[in-house]
Amino acid sequence: MLMISPKMASGMQEKQYTPSLLSFFIYNPTFGPREGEEEKKILFYHPSDVEKNEKIRNVGLCEAIVQFTRTFCPTKPAKSLHTQKNRQFFFEPEENFWMVMVVRNPMIEKPNKDGKPPTVEYQEEEMLDTVYGAVVRQCYSMYKLFNGTFSRAMQAGGVELLMQKLEKFFYRYLQTLHLQSCDLLDVFGGISFFPLDKMTYLKIQSFVNRVEESLSLIKYTAFLYNDQLIWSGLEQDDMRILYKYLTTSLFPRHSEPELAGRDSPMRPEVAGNLLHYGRFLTGPTNLKDPEAKFRFPKIFVSAEDGYEELHLIVYKAMSAAACFMISASVELTREFCEQLDSLVGPQLTLLASDICEQFTINRRISGPEKEPQFKFIYFNHMNLAEKSTIHMRKTASVCLTSVHPDLMKILGDINCDFARVDEDEEIIVKAMTDYWVVGKKSDQRELYVILNQKNANLIEVNEEVKRLCATQFNNIFFLD
Repeated sequence: MLMISPKMASGMQEKQYTPSLLSFFIYNPTFGPREGEEEKKILFYHPSDVEKNEKIRNVGLCEAIVQFTRTFCPTKPAKSLHTQKNRQFFFEPEENFWMVMVVRNPMIEKPNKDGKPPTVEYQEEEMLDTVYGAVVRQCYSMYKLFNGTFSRAMQAGGVELLMQKLEKFFYRYLQTLHLQSCDLLDVFGGISFFPLDKMTYLKIQSFVNRVEESLSLIKYTAFLYNDQLIWSGLEQDDMRILYKYLTTSLFPRHSEPELAGRDSPMRPEVAGNLLHYGRFLTGPTNLKDPEAKFRFPKIFVSAEDGYEELHLIVYKAMSAAACFMISASVELTREFCEQLDSLVGPQLTLLASDICEQFTINRRISGPEKEPQFKFIYFNHMNLAEKSTIHMRKTASVCLTSVHPDLMKILGDINCDFARVDEDEEIIVKAMTDYWVVGKKSDQRELYVILNQKNANLIEVNEEVKRLCATQFNNIFFLD
C-alpha cells in the first residue's frame, strides 16, 4: 500500500509516514475445517486484489496465533500482535467470527549519503493498542447499526448473503478510516452534549412529545444542535454509534456554506408557518419532485427480544437536526413525509432560532473567551458525555488537534494506566517539551489536562488543575 502524508522535518530531508491500513479481513474458522477448503473461511478481504494463497496464508497465521494464545488464557484470546513493521488487531464480535486489522507502523525515512537507499526506522512504540483496538470494534458496531449481526445475515441467506453484505458495507467504510487521525476520543466513543438552560430544554422536550403524539408511527426521537446531542430516546450504546455516524459521515456530507446570521431570530418571516428551513437529510431531497423516492436507510437497535429494524429519518432546519425512527415494517409514503415536513419544519426552525439566541446571550454573559493556559479532555463513563478543547474539528476525514502528537500519545498512555486498575487515581507527567500533562480518574469520570507552564513545579500544577475543576466542572465531584 502506498505510503502517505510525507512531511519534511525542519532542516533535514527526513520523511515521516503516519500509520496506514495494510489489510482488513473477516473469517470464520468453522467454515473450512478440512484441508483444501481454507478459502471458505474467508468472508471478506481487503485489499481484494491480493493473491488467493496469500489471503489463505495470512488468515491461517491469525488463526494459529489466536489458538496458540488460548492455551495460556482460554477466556481472553489475543487482541494484538506487535511486529517491527506492522501491528495486527484481532476482535471476535460474535462466536467464531473474527475481524483482523493490520496497520503499518509509523516510520521515518532518513536519506543516506553516496546514493545509498534511505534508512527506514519503524516507530512501533508510537501506536497504542487501545486506540486501534477501539477502531476495529467501531467497524463492527457501524456494520451492525446498518445490517444487524453476522448471525442475522447467515439465518436470512447463508454465507453467500453475509459475504455480499460485508463486501458492500466495508468496501465503502474502510475508505473513510483515517488511521492517522485516531486518538483517545476513539477509545471513549463518547457523545458531545449541547449545554442548554432549563426553559429551552423544556421547549425541546415539549416539541419531541408533540411530534411523537401527532405522528404515532414514530418510535424513537433524537435531537441535535450544532452536531451536539440534546435529547435521545434510544439506548446509550445505540445512540453512541448513531451519533458517530451522524457527526462524522451524514452531517459533513450535507454541510452547506454557512450563511452569515443564518440562525438569527426570524420570527416575523415565519408568520403563519409559511416559511421554514426544514429539509430531509435522508430520504427525498425534494418533496415537490413527482419522481421523488421515499426510501430511508434502515438501522438496527437493541430491543427486549434482541434487536429491531427501523427507518432512519433525519430532518434538519438550520443547525438543529431531529432524527425520527419508525418501524421498518411500516411503508413510508409521500403523504407521511409531507405531513412530517409541514409539522416539524416550522417548529424546528423556530427552535433552532431560540437555541441560537439563548447560546449567544450566554456567551455574552460569560464574556470574551481568552486563550486559556490549559487544554483538556473530559469523559464520563456513566452517560458517555465527552468534552474536548484539544480537538478543534473531528470528522471522518480529518481530526484537527491543537496539541503536538507526542502529547496525545502521553494522554493515551495515561488512559492505559487508568484502565489497568479500578481505583481512582491521578497521574502527573512532565513532557520533554516543557508541557505538563495531568490525568485524573474519579468515580467513573476521567479528566486529562495539558498545561503550558514551563517553569511551574508540581504543587503549582496541582493548584492550577484544582482551579480548572472549580471553573469548568464546578458541579462535578472530583476526588482530591
